Amino acid sequence: MAGSTFDIIVIGGGPGGYVAAIRAAQLGFKTAVVEREHMGGVCLNWGCIPTKALLRTADIYELFHRAAEFGLKADNIGFDLDAIVKRSRKVAGRLSSGVSMLMKKHKIEVIEGEARLEKGGEAPKVVVKGKDGETSHSANHVILATGARARTIPQAGLAPDGKHIWTYKEAMVPDAMPNSLLVIGSGAIGMEFASFYDAMGADVTVVEMVDRILPAEDAEISAFAQKAFKKRGVTIHTEAQVGGLKSGADGVKAEIKLKSGKSETLHVDKVILAIGITGNVEGLGLEDLGVTVERGHVVADGYGRTGVKGLYAIGDVTGAPWLAHKASHEGVICVEAIAGQSPHPMDKTNIPGCTYCHPQVASVGLTEAKAKEAGHKIRVGRFPFVGNGKAIALGEDQGLVKTIFNAETGELLGAHMVGAEVTELIQGYAVGKTLETTEAELMHTIFPHPTLSEMMHESVLDAYDRVIHI
Repeated sequence: MAGSTFDIIVIGGGPGGYVAAIRAAQLGFKTAVVEREHMGGVCLNWGCIPTKALLRTADIYELFHRAAEFGLKADNIGFDLDAIVKRSRKVAGRLSSGVSMLMKKHKIEVIEGEARLEKGGEAPKVVVKGKDGETSHSANHVILATGARARTIPQAGLAPDGKHIWTYKEAMVPDAMPNSLLVIGSGAIGMEFASFYDAMGADVTVVEMVDRILPAEDAEISAFAQKAFKKRGVTIHTEAQVGGLKSGADGVKAEIKLKSGKSETLHVDKVILAIGITGNVEGLGLEDLGVTVERGHVVADGYGRTGVKGLYAIGDVTGAPWLAHKASHEGVICVEAIAGQSPHPMDKTNIPGCTYCHPQVASVGLTEAKAKEAGHKIRVGRFPFVGNGKAIALGEDQGLVKTIFNAETGELLGAHMVGAEVTELIQGYAVGKTLETTEAELMHTIFPHPTLSEMMHESVLDAYDRVIHI
């Protein structure tokens, strides 16, 4: 069945897709979004937003247990898991409906169904299989924003069964709190779920293949976080592998190959697979169009161009870092380039990363190791939370702020944090880095007192032997 003609069709209504569509509409393009499930994508419905709702509950629950520390009394502390999950789903639903309203506001047509691409004129045709059959739509430009999904390795026995072995999706809607839990993988997803379930009382074990948790972070920050998790009672096995999982009526048996070479059998109620994600590239017809796909992700340049005329790709489907804000920014860059403007291409060193575990972790730019590998002569500053009045007043005095500068030019190369609210603080360094700040501007910036942000200033001062409060 013949469909409509548009200037731009976006396939996928997640943070990359819907933002690209809104920017396209703002620039006067007749725009459509094809979405097969829920507006907002994985992030709003099954990722970023509902997990933060769960983690907020965990933070408050832990504070209840610390009531006496703040001069308060809290007795008979407990929780209603069903209510916790319902709140998380309500938060997600509210934002998803908000995205749908934005589509209407900007007069963007939403086409419900599953898309595939066929060879066309200015750009590939978009064929959508919906509840009423297939429709074929054409556009001058087509943007792939199909996102990604949890990676599984069935051949290694690492595949979800929906009951005892979970991906992030099942882990967000438990019908009962497990007494014991194994998390396979210690990236952001793994450590956030480890935080939530540990806070709610589960006995949590984390298994990571490499030599430290949160391996994408600066080694010093990872070590600090790992020590904090162990202090909380989380068991962590690094340089270890899960040889296989056997699900039964009473839970899961996991064979863990430890760093020492020995094997250990672990019996747990549930397992969460957090071993990475892979792009949603199947069933789109990319092979017939000649689109380059490497390791499960579409290859695109800094403007989203795939090399196929009229076809672009943004967000998780294009690979790491798999972050909603990266996808949104790529969507804007892509559309503005289509419009003939001159946006800056994506610079991944300016993308901040945040992990909302306890303690929180946040970073932007190069790690100390990467800065050295790149040949920079560096200056490194550090400031501990224990030296900050606001952190002490909050009862959150365990953490670290670390900054890395080019010793010759003063360029801010990277910033790394672990501790309370660092996911909010990191944007200060992200702004500075985007503006190409040096240590001089940061030193002359006045930071308000008493705030956690003062530690950012102190860390800069420390890099140049001028620190005040340690």
